[in-house]
Amino acid sequence: MWRRLMRFFAALAVCGASVAQAASVWVVELEGAISPASSDYFIRTLERASDEGVELVVMRLDTPGGLDKSMRDMVKAILASTVPVATYVAPNGSRAASAGTYLMYASHIAAMAPATNIGSSTPVSIGGGGGSPFPSPTPTPSPMPTPGSAPEPETSDEGDEGSEGSADERPPHEPADAMGRKVVNDAAAYLRSLAELRGRNVEWAEETVRSGANLAANEALEQGVIDLVAESLTELLDAINGRTVTIAGVERTLDTADAEVQTIEPDWRYELLGIITDPNVAYILLMIGIYALILEFYNPGIGVGAVTGVICLLLGAFALQMLPINYAGLALIAVGVAMLAVEAFTPSFGIVGTGGVIAFVIGSIILMDTDLPGYKVSYPIIAAFTAVSVGVVAFGLGAALRMRRARIATGVESMVGATAQVLEDFTTSGRVRAFGEVWNARGEGEFHQGEDVEISAVDGVIVQVKRTGPARAH
Repeated sequence: MWRRLMRFFAALAVCGASVAQAASVWVVELEGAISPASSDYFIRTLERASDEGVELVVMRLDTPGGLDKSMRDMVKAILASTVPVATYVAPNGSRAASAGTYLMYASHIAAMAPATNIGSSTPVSIGGGGGSPFPSPTPTPSPMPTPGSAPEPETSDEGDEGSEGSADERPPHEPADAMGRKVVNDAAAYLRSLAELRGRNVEWAEETVRSGANLAANEALEQGVIDLVAESLTELLDAINGRTVTIAGVERTLDTADAEVQTIEPDWRYELLGIITDPNVAYILLMIGIYALILEFYNPGIGVGAVTGVICLLLGAFALQMLPINYAGLALIAVGVAMLAVEAFTPSFGIVGTGGVIAFVIGSIILMDTDLPGYKVSYPIIAAFTAVSVGVVAFGLGAALRMRRARIATGVESMVGATAQVLEDFTTSGRVRAFGEVWNARGEGEFHQGEDVEISAVDGVIVQVKRTGPARAH
């Protein structure tokens, strides 16, 4: 009897624990640009949630956009996840612009707070060419489209009889160059595929990529871009309770009515990646590493420069491989630094050094292969390290000039101009002491013991001497 009761209560406890675990909801807060750090943080959290059997992961999002690679990594993780993902644009005043739109379309549940917006998903960088990849086909820029409305076709002053293949024959907002069209078409097809997968508005997905259309929360709900508008996380969880989503081809009903909500705090890895993947920090680490190694090779010591240089160089290289870099720019920086090192070690009177500075500056400017704000190396930082590089060239030139003007310090040639002391009275030839040694000497006139003379030439083991002042009377 007692054993049966104990087993019954134990079974109830296990069932209760299982229910409590199944009703756990994790909240991941992402603010700012979608970066390698935020991508790594979200993907690792999603993997942990899958291992621990979490009911739902809510990504509370507020982003102006971000890097394409980081966004696509997050989309892949959402599509492959065994845990449902709800992307919630909140709090009021937040946005899911550019890359954020793709994340919304990829998520199982897309929700927004009332005073938020979504859209502006046109790619802003095509190969780091600088400026907008969407030049207007006419000199006068067209007005921005009304949020949610279709763009108006552009007209030509010459009417409908324009020449064949003119810019006016392109569709509105169509990029002028082939590369631009390829990138936009790829982005549009990618967002369309996500819209079809989640059953959301396909036409608007095309529009936000091609014309940068934008929608407020209520408009997005009306047009089928999102699933619901919720003023708070609690309202969101109540609204999606009992909703069915598809996970890996299998339908699953959400149970979030009495869910235990846990906000996942960023760990040290996220903080570290957030710091070193800043383009300016990555650039500074790379430069410190390079110059520390050059200094160590120039003046070998106890190895502090080498250790510091290797650590900074590895951290900088790790950060750069996660960022959209232009390898031509990186190669120019490497060539420029190498030329500066050559100038410092074997001075060429500025020829190699000047070329190194030019290569260094150009490489630094084009290092980041993107026009996204916040992902370009700051010009003042480039100027600071350029000044350091110019200092290296100046050091090399100064060393070369000092070497040319310096008096020879070793060998027989260094004796010319030195002072010697006469050891005995002599006329024409005798002996003198110079550099702690006794030398045979020759000279014109009479020389007296103890007199100081100047060495004018060296001929084998004989030195030519001359008086430095008038002869002394004896």
